Amino acid sequence: MDTPVVRNSTAAWKRADGDHHIHPFTDNEALRRKGGPRIIVKASGSVMVDSEGNRIIDAMSGLWCVNVGYGREELARAAYDQMSELAFYNTFFKTTTPPPVELAEKLATLTPGDLNRFFFACSGSEANDTILRFVKRYWNLMGKPAKKTVISRINAYHGSTTASASLGGMSTMHEMDDLPIAGIEHVIQPYWYTGGGDLSEEEFGLVAARAVEDKILELGPENVAAFFGEPLQGSGGAILPPSNYWPEINRICRKYDILLVADEVICGFGRTGEWFGSTTFGIEPDIMTMAKGITSGYLPLSAVAVSDRVADVLYAKGGDLSHGYTYSGHPTACAVALANIAIIEREGLVERVRDDIGPYFQTRLRDAVADHPLVGNIRGIGLVAGLAIVEDKATRTFRTPVGTLAGRCHEICVEMGAMIRVSGDSMVMAPPLVITKEEVDTLMVIYRAALDKTAAEFGLV
Repeated sequence: MDTPVVRNSTAAWKRADGDHHIHPFTDNEALRRKGGPRIIVKASGSVMVDSEGNRIIDAMSGLWCVNVGYGREELARAAYDQMSELAFYNTFFKTTTPPPVELAEKLATLTPGDLNRFFFACSGSEANDTILRFVKRYWNLMGKPAKKTVISRINAYHGSTTASASLGGMSTMHEMDDLPIAGIEHVIQPYWYTGGGDLSEEEFGLVAARAVEDKILELGPENVAAFFGEPLQGSGGAILPPSNYWPEINRICRKYDILLVADEVICGFGRTGEWFGSTTFGIEPDIMTMAKGITSGYLPLSAVAVSDRVADVLYAKGGDLSHGYTYSGHPTACAVALANIAIIEREGLVERVRDDIGPYFQTRLRDAVADHPLVGNIRGIGLVAGLAIVEDKATRTFRTPVGTLAGRCHEICVEMGAMIRVSGDSMVMAPPLVITKEEVDTLMVIYRAALDKTAAEFGLV
C-alpha cells in the first residue's frame, strides 16, 4: 500500500502527484522527472503563494478566469448559503431552482443583441458541444438539413472534448487522436504579424475574412451551418484581429445565411473593457459561448446564449430537447455566478478595465518591452496582451523548435515571481481585473528582466 500523503509537505505532494495525478496539456512523464509541479496553496487578489512560500503575481487569472481576484469571501458565502439551502437539484423533470432562472434573467440584460435565452453547462467545451447540436437542430427544423458543415479557424481553441477539439484549429490537439471529426472546416486566422506579409493590417483583415467567404462558396452556402470564432484568439496567443475583420465576417454570415457563433469563454465578463468581446469588436452573434469569468473560476459553470432567431425555432418546432448534463443549471454554481456579476457591477470592474487599469497596463507593457530585441510584435486590449517572441526582429524569424524562446522566458518569469503563459512563440498575459497599478509595474520589471536573461542565455544580445 502506498504511504499516504503527509499534509503540508511539498515533497509528499509532489510524490503523490507523480504517482497518481494526470495533468492536462502536460508531458506528465517529463514533469515527474523534473521533480513535479509547483504547488499553489493560497492566493489573494492577484497574488498566489506556493508551498515554499514564494509569492507570484498571477498574470493569467488562473486560466483566464479569476476576473474578480482571489479570496473573495462574498463568493464563498454565496456558495455556502446556497449549499445550506439547496446544494443541488437538476433542471430535468420539468423542474428548476431559483439560481439558474435568476442568472438567465440577469445575463439577458448584459449580452448584446437579442441573446435572451440561456442553456447552462460546466465548461466551455461542453457549451461548444451543445452549440454544435443546437446549430444542426436549428437547420433541420428550418427544412435545410444539408446545412451541416461548420467553419472555424486554424489555431483557434474551442475546447478539448472530441467535438470541441475538432472545432478548434490546433494541430497538436488534432494529431493526438485523429481529429478533426467530419463536418468541420478551418480557414486562416486573422494574425497579421505572421500572415500579413507586405499587406497593411486592414488589407490583411479583408483577406482573412474573405477566406471564410471563399470556403463558404467552395462548400456551397446550402451546406454551411455556422462560423465559429473567438473575438480575439486567446489560447492561440492573444491574437487581435484587424479592425475591419469582424464587420466583414458579419456581412458574410448575413449574406449567405450562416449562423455566427462568438466564443466568449475568455473575453466575457470584462476582459476587453466591455462585458463581452462581441461589443468591443462589433460582432453580431446568433449564439454565444460563456464560461470562466462567469463565476471568476470559483465554481465550474458555462452558458450558451441563444438569440431569439434561433431559440424561437427550437422552441416552436423542436419538441423535446434531447440534450443536457447532470449539472446543467447547478444551483450553487449559478448562485456564485450571480454574486460574481454583482461584484463586477458594484466595483465597476468593466469600466475600470476600459478607462483606467486596461490603458495603464497596455501603456506600461509597451513602454517596458516594445524596444526589446526579442519582442517582435505586441497586441492587446483591456487586460489581455500577447507578444511574439522572435530570434530576429527585422525578419520576423522565430527560433526553432516552436516555443524555444518563449518557453524559457516563461520559466524565468515564474522563477522571478510572475505567472505568464506561453502559446507557441507567443507569451500571453491576462491578469485579474482587480490588479493594482503597483502590481502592473512590478510585473513589467520582472518581464523585462526575464527577456534580458533569455536573450543573454541564447546569445541574442
